[in-house]
This record gives sequence, structure tokens and C-alpha cells, in this order.
Amino acid sequence: MKHFKQGFTLIELLIVIALLGALAVGLLAALDPFEQLKKGDDTGVRNTVSELHGSIVRYYSVKSLMPWDPSVSIGPVDSNTGYTTLGIDKIVQAGELKGDFSTLAGGKLDNITVLGTIESATACFRPKSKSFRSDVNTKYDASGVEVAGGNSAANCGATDANNFSCYWCVR
Repeated sequence: MKHFKQGFTLIELLIVIALLGALAVGLLAALDPFEQLKKGDDTGVRNTVSELHGSIVRYYSVKSLMPWDPSVSIGPVDSNTGYTTLGIDKIVQAGELKGDFSTLAGGKLDNITVLGTIESATACFRPKSKSFRSDVNTKYDASGVEVAGGNSAANCGATDANNFSCYWCVR
């Protein structure tokens, strides 16, 4: 008469552990943690762009003019785009942004381009994550003009974030 003990053998346990390890590696590859970090950064920049654009619109609705004088440069010229950037001091003084907005935004303001006329403002940034590069609002060039044909790799350069030339904009 044979007596069998209930339980798993060492081989069975090792096989299950190996299968779970393979599934974990597959899941990690599917989630792409670096892409998730880029997406988080892009989300923060997008929120900053939206807040900045909204403050410009609020400033315009209260003052009936844009926070920049069209006859005066509105900031230093960006060497990459050739466009000036917005100094936010007038918007802060009008109470449309918190006084520590620049501090709270951290380095995100360096990635934002604000272009404007006496009647309109466009705020843009160049996304780094794949999901933002394929977003429907990522279809503008550095000057805020819609790229013909949309944001395909052919129209925006390489699919690599460093070479991608389309911008996500709020107009």
C-alpha cells in the first residue's frame, strides 16, 4: 500500500515560478516605464500650457488687450524657434496667475512656447511621449500653424521624441 502526501513537488513549484516570471517580464515590457514617465511629464506640461493660455484669455477678457505690447518684444527669442516667449509678470500682477506660478511650474515653462497677436494667443509644447505625439492636438509647427496632413511621422519628422517636430497647442 502506497501513501501519497498532498502538495506540490519542487519541479512543479519551479515551473509555476518560471511562468510567473515570464508573465511579469512581458507585462513590464508592455507598460514601458520610461514611456509612462514621459507621458506623466507631458501631462504636466499640457496642464501648464492650458493654465497659461487660460490666464491669457482671462486677462484679455478683463483688460480688453493682450498682456503684451505688439510693438515691444514679449521676451527673449528662443534660439530653436526664432519666436519670443511670454513674460508672465503682467498676468500675475492682474491676478490671473498665482505669484509663484513660475516656481510651481518648475522647468515646464522652458518647454512652452507662447505666440500671440493683438487678438489671439497660442500656447504650445513639443511632446515627448508616444501617446501625446499621436494626440489630435499635436498637429502644429513651432509657429502654431497647423501642419498639412496632420501629425503623421512623415509630416512631423521621425517618430523618435528628439526629432519629432510637431507641437501640441491650445489656440
